[in-house]
Amino acid sequence: MEKETDSSQGMKKLQSAILLTMVMVFVGYILILLILPTNTFYLHWMPDIHAKTDSAFFGLQGANILIYSSPVLLIATLSCLYLHIRKKMAHNNTESIMENVYWMSWMRPVLVKGPLGIVSWMELYFLAMFIGLLVWSMYSYLHGMFINVNQQAAQMNESLWEAKLESTALMLGLVGNICLAFLFFPVTRGSSILQLIGITSESSIKYHIWLGHMAMTLFTAHGLCYILFWAKTNHVSEMMKWATVGISNVAGEVALVAGLVMWGTSFPTIRRKIFELFFYTHHLYVVFVVFFVLHVGFSYACIMLPGFYLFLIDRYLRFLQSQQKIRVLSARILPCQAVELNFSKCPGLSYSPRSMIFLNVPTISKLQWHPFTVTSSSNLEPHKLSVVIKSEGKWSHNLYQSLSSPSQMNRIQVSIEGPYGPSSLQCTRHETVVMISGGSGITPFISIIRELLFIANKDNSNTPSILLICAVKNYVDLTMLDLIIPSSGLSYNISRLKLQIEAYVTRQKHPPTETSHKLRPQTIVWFKPESFDLPVYEILGQNSWLWLALIVSASFLTYLTLMGILTRYYIYPIDHNSDMMYSFTSKSFLNMLFLSISIVIIATLGFLWNKKQGNNARPSTLSDNAGDERELESLPYQSLVEATTVHHGTRPNLKSNYIYIDNYF
Repeated sequence: MEKETDSSQGMKKLQSAILLTMVMVFVGYILILLILPTNTFYLHWMPDIHAKTDSAFFGLQGANILIYSSPVLLIATLSCLYLHIRKKMAHNNTESIMENVYWMSWMRPVLVKGPLGIVSWMELYFLAMFIGLLVWSMYSYLHGMFINVNQQAAQMNESLWEAKLESTALMLGLVGNICLAFLFFPVTRGSSILQLIGITSESSIKYHIWLGHMAMTLFTAHGLCYILFWAKTNHVSEMMKWATVGISNVAGEVALVAGLVMWGTSFPTIRRKIFELFFYTHHLYVVFVVFFVLHVGFSYACIMLPGFYLFLIDRYLRFLQSQQKIRVLSARILPCQAVELNFSKCPGLSYSPRSMIFLNVPTISKLQWHPFTVTSSSNLEPHKLSVVIKSEGKWSHNLYQSLSSPSQMNRIQVSIEGPYGPSSLQCTRHETVVMISGGSGITPFISIIRELLFIANKDNSNTPSILLICAVKNYVDLTMLDLIIPSSGLSYNISRLKLQIEAYVTRQKHPPTETSHKLRPQTIVWFKPESFDLPVYEILGQNSWLWLALIVSASFLTYLTLMGILTRYYIYPIDHNSDMMYSFTSKSFLNMLFLSISIVIIATLGFLWNKKQGNNARPSTLSDNAGDERELESLPYQSLVEATTVHHGTRPNLKSNYIYIDNYF
């Protein structure tokens, strides 16, 4: 016992040391961004750094890799180690550094209605600081450029306003790069940095939207200012310039056009009405990034490299996971045109309530991936993962029709990415939890209630009281409530859960004449297993954070090794670190190629190793129940009925009936 305590204390000290190191590196990185636009940095600090770091192996870009890329990748690696330690410490694996009373008070919303959506105090604070950084950068760049603008105008035989226009155009591009440096962090679903600070991938999408709007506004103004400058100075031919050394204007124009297409289709009016157009055009990010690097050169692109590098690793791991076919155990058909899909799951896969997965059914669409909230609890159902899909769109309607059709299906082919989600269940710290949902919006709460059901049946456990307020259009939609109870049946006593359900049927003033059991989920369809089907598993195994740290660090070291060898024995003999002889385009292509090769090699090795280990530990399959359908009369339904009060022909009046809501999600 004493040894365990000593070990725990040692792990806590290691966690604290890692956290302190990350904070120090992050502060240093922010300071770099603050002094980046000043003449002090470019005229004094940067030449000294180049003099001390330039070598025959990395050339001038070695300094930029050290200054801009290394700090962020170090933070990402250390955060993986921090999360791995936290996961191993049983008494500390349910709380992130942002999930305490102080930080949660800052996460309360301050703006609810507006173009930014729901914004918390914390988000508003950091948004203001980021805008302050952009304003400071604009001022510093222009201040440094305008010092010698008169001399520049005289040398180039330009008017003063034309010289200032050129400087302003350059400034807009440089400030846009700051937005680009952060653009890919919010869309990295398996990001250790997001997980560390308690931000889920779906909630961080709005940061990507904010950054995208700011970046494209600056880049568009950057391009227009240069076009206006070239037109006024009779240098329109500059638009067709692809320089061997220096800036390539054609590459910048291609990147800008790709960015404008993505930007134009991302506005809500188009994204919501023609989502496929938005989705497919957004894959132009590959064109945008490649030609951006060709435009500015790889050396300067090191500013945005870390975020995109981590995104590439995450995207490739997701691609590897998406190629695996997942075993579907059963489909639970509901009369409200919803279906619960149950997948086989490795017992070692653990996730928190409100997690989500991305689902692909090739028989319906080979390209479409749809996100769904996981409704199962990894503690309550260690061998099964479930999602609920309501027939509300073309894709979901086709899926429901194929599963509920009279012709029996032996199997269904499904691929999965995820699960992704929060690091813990936060509501256990409260005495009362109020959940408010409408229609299929109840699905995130199902996983929470199932998790609390598991906790409530533990010895000496204490769970909060639960008030679930749900509004549905028709009486038949109340069958969604039955999903609180897993289809496989339970040995857990639901009456031990302090649950009260207030259900509102808005379009029907009276209950139907049919007996209630006919409105309950009626059948379960079992699917035949195939030998090549796999259970849902963590892409990098139970030590996923440790493996991710290894992949991030090893792949980057592999890239540095490959590029160092190429530079020393091929580029350096030609260029001698002058950056005036060897083609910028060729160097950028080689850097991007070696970067991609390093990620593919290291990530594939990590994936194959963990897949082999996972196959050796695969759970035994369930008995073959293909084609079996049964009425769900054995479910513990009575306790759920007793906890439910149904109101007909009315909507919930939260303002008058429920004065105080104790829980905030």
